[in-house]
Amino acid sequence: MRVLAIETSTILGGIAVVDNEGLVSEVRFNVSVEHSERLMPEIDHLLRSSCLTINDIDAFAVSQGPGSFTGLRVGMATLKGLCFATGKPAIGVPTLEAMAWNFPYAIYPVCPVLDARRAQVFMALYRWNAHDFITLKGPSVVDRERFIELIDSLVGDEPVILTGNGYIFFKDRERFIIPPPHMLVPSASNVGYLALRLAMENRFSDPVTITPLYLRRSQAEERLQTA
Repeated sequence: MRVLAIETSTILGGIAVVDNEGLVSEVRFNVSVEHSERLMPEIDHLLRSSCLTINDIDAFAVSQGPGSFTGLRVGMATLKGLCFATGKPAIGVPTLEAMAWNFPYAIYPVCPVLDARRAQVFMALYRWNAHDFITLKGPSVVDRERFIELIDSLVGDEPVILTGNGYIFFKDRERFIIPPPHMLVPSASNVGYLALRLAMENRFSDPVTITPLYLRRSQAEERLQTA
């Protein structure tokens, strides 16, 4: 099976093609312009450079969130468009779980953490267990001032590997291990890898009903409700 994966949860976007033999190709791009202006041209470029066409893809995967509200909407809309146009299935992959896969075989817990603004972070906590990650804390939105307390309650004073742009708020704490820059960002190839696993288990998403995992309402939605 061959999967095209889309990652637009942060300002660093990416797309990848993976199959049962491994990574076919991947491209990352900084979204100095909106994802909506970059995504389809980058997909076209990736397929051409891989000597593939859209018809060679068996399923489409997307990083489902949490993350940037705008980025997630664009990624999801692109996924739906590709699925409807080709009749191929969709696969949604949790963003934070895919980020944890930057660190398979880690001896310490892995905590993907993304800036959620408003003094909050999106976070989850995982521990490697022989062949897979187990979830110690599922995707959540947490006040930054409570983050350390939450980590303490889950793993005591054990060192923790941080990944994601939210690391910046906690980098001065000695207990946290901060990886090099290329391991701090989401990876479309990880999304593709996890999507392949889901596909092998026949766990596809409905392209009509699949939605981003926002974890909270946007600021605009909250303002509208209180207006």
